[in-house]
Amino acid sequence: MPTGEIQSDLSSKVEPLLLEVADVVNTTLDLDTSLRRVAEVVRKVIDYQIFAILLLNEKTQELHFRFQIGYPKEVAERVRVKVGEGVTGLAAQRREAVLVGDVTADARYIGAAPDVRSELAVPLILKNRVIGVINIEARQPNYFTDEHKRLLTLIASRMAVGIENARLHTRTSRQARTLLLLNELAREFTSILNLDELFKHIAELLTRLIDYQMFSILLLDSTGENLQHRFSLRFGENIQLKHDCPLGGGVIGYAAQHKEAVLVPDVTKDTRYVLVNPETRSELAVPLIYKDRVIGILDLEHTRRGFFTEDHKRTMTTLAAQVAIAIENARLYEEIALQEKRLERDLAMARQLQSRLLPHSPPKLANLDIAAKFTPARAIGGDLYDFVSYSLSRTAIVIGDVSGKGAPAAIYAALVSGILRSHAPIEPGPAEMLRAVNFSLGERRIEAQFVSLIYAVWDDSDRSLQVANSGLPRPIYCHDGKVETIEATGLPLGLFDEADYDEFTFQAKPGDMFVFFSDGILDARNRAGDMFGRRRVEQIVARCSARDARCVVDSLFHEAAKYAAGVETFDDQTVVAIKVKDSPGKKK
Repeated sequence: MPTGEIQSDLSSKVEPLLLEVADVVNTTLDLDTSLRRVAEVVRKVIDYQIFAILLLNEKTQELHFRFQIGYPKEVAERVRVKVGEGVTGLAAQRREAVLVGDVTADARYIGAAPDVRSELAVPLILKNRVIGVINIEARQPNYFTDEHKRLLTLIASRMAVGIENARLHTRTSRQARTLLLLNELAREFTSILNLDELFKHIAELLTRLIDYQMFSILLLDSTGENLQHRFSLRFGENIQLKHDCPLGGGVIGYAAQHKEAVLVPDVTKDTRYVLVNPETRSELAVPLIYKDRVIGILDLEHTRRGFFTEDHKRTMTTLAAQVAIAIENARLYEEIALQEKRLERDLAMARQLQSRLLPHSPPKLANLDIAAKFTPARAIGGDLYDFVSYSLSRTAIVIGDVSGKGAPAAIYAALVSGILRSHAPIEPGPAEMLRAVNFSLGERRIEAQFVSLIYAVWDDSDRSLQVANSGLPRPIYCHDGKVETIEATGLPLGLFDEADYDEFTFQAKPGDMFVFFSDGILDARNRAGDMFGRRRVEQIVARCSARDARCVVDSLFHEAAKYAAGVETFDDQTVVAIKVKDSPGKKK
C-alpha cells in the first residue's frame, strides 16, 4: 500500500482510537490493567514487536520499566535509564517524540532487546511535567513513520492523565493498606516481651510490607559507641554475625549517628558502604529512635539495584518508631525479670536469715507450756518473737511488731532483736528493757520506723509473770474460767526520746493462760471489709482455755485465715501463748 494511503488509513482511525484510549484510562484506576489495555489499543494501529511504558523517578531522574512486552525479564527488572541517555532518555529530556529509523547507525541507542533496528519514543507529559515515556521498537529498519509518531503522541497525551490518576490511586490505596498493616504490626510487636522472639517476629511480619532478601537488627551497646548485631536473616536463613559497626561507620553507622533513614540505590557507588555481603546492591538503613535517643538500626538489603523506594523508606521510618517502643518494652521487661530473680534470691536469703533469728522451738520449762507462730504478710515481715534465758529459772518472752512490711520492716526487726539481746545479760525487768530499747533506737533513729513490743519475764520457780507493753494489742489473761484483758499500754519504741512504761505482775496458778498477739490477727478483714476483731480472739481463747497453748495459737491462725478467705493478707501475724502447767501428778 502506498505511503499516502497508509497515512490516510491511520488518520481515519485517530478519533475512534483516542476515544478508546480515553475510555480505557477513565474506566479503571488499576495501573497495571490500564497499561495493559492501552498496549492492546496501540497494537490495533501500530503493529509493534516490542513495547514498553517507562515511568520517571523525579528524584533520581531515572526511567524504569513499569510495563513491557518483548524485553528480557532481567533487563526490565534491572535497567534504569537516565534522563538524556538513549532514545527514551532523550525523549524525556527534550519533552518531544524521538524517531530513529536505524538504531545501528545511532550512537545514542542503548541495546535492551536483541535485533532491534528501529525505535520510537514518546514522552508522557502532564501539566508540563514529564512523568514517563512510551517506547516501541521493531526489528525492521525504518519501520515507524512520522504518522506513527504523531498518532503515538496523541495517545500519550491522553494516557498521561490516566496513568497519573491510576498512580495516585495506587499510592493512596497502598498507603491505606500499609497504615492498616503498620497498626496491626504495632499491636503484635508490643505484645511480645521476649527480645529474641520479638526480633524473629519483626523479620517475619516485615515481609508483608517489603520483599527484602537480607535483614538485620542492630542495637547500640552500653558504651553508645558500637552497633551490635542482635538478629540477622539472609535469604530466609537465620545467621550469626559477630562484627560490630562503629557509630558513624558505614551506611548503618551513618544512619544511627545522624538519626535519619538512609536509602542507597546502588551500594557500589556509595563510599559509605562497608562490604559485608558481596551480593548486596541496594540498602535501606532506618534508625530506631526512642525518646529522641537512637537505640539501634533496622537494615534491609537486596541484590537488585534500586530495589528500595522512597515509599519503603517512609514505611520503615513509621514502623521503626513502633519497633523501638516494642524493643524498649521487651528490654525493660527483661531487666525487671532479672531484677525479680535477684530479688527472689535476696528474699530467699532474707527468709533464711529471719528464720534463724526466730527461736527454732520454745524453751522447755517445768511449769510452763509455750507455743508461738509467726506468718509474714509478704515473703518476709516485721513481726518478731523471742525467748531469752535469764538466771534463776527466769525466761524473758518477747513479741514485737515493726511499722511497715517487707524487707525494711524485717531489717528493723533484726536491729531490734539485736538490741534486745545486747541488753539481756543484765537481766532488766520488762519496763526497764522497754526504756533501754527505746533509748538505743533513739540513738539510731530511722525516719518513720518504730516498733511496738511486749516484754514479759516468767519466773518458773514461783510461777510469776511481769509484763510491760509499748503499743501492741493488750494481752489476754485467762484464769478461773474468766477471760480478762491486761490493761498494759504504752508508746511504741523509737518515736520519742523519753517514755515510761507500766509494769504488771501476776501470780499465776496451774491452768492460767496468757496470750500475746500482734495487730495482724485483729486487723484480718473479710470480703466485706469487716475486721476479725478482739471479741473473736477472746472467744477462741476461751474455747481453748482447758487445752494446751498450741490449741490457742493454731486456732487463732486457722480462724483468722478462714474469716479472711479470698482477701490478701496485708499485715504480719504473730501469736505467743503460755499456759501454766498442772502440778505434778494432777490429772488434766
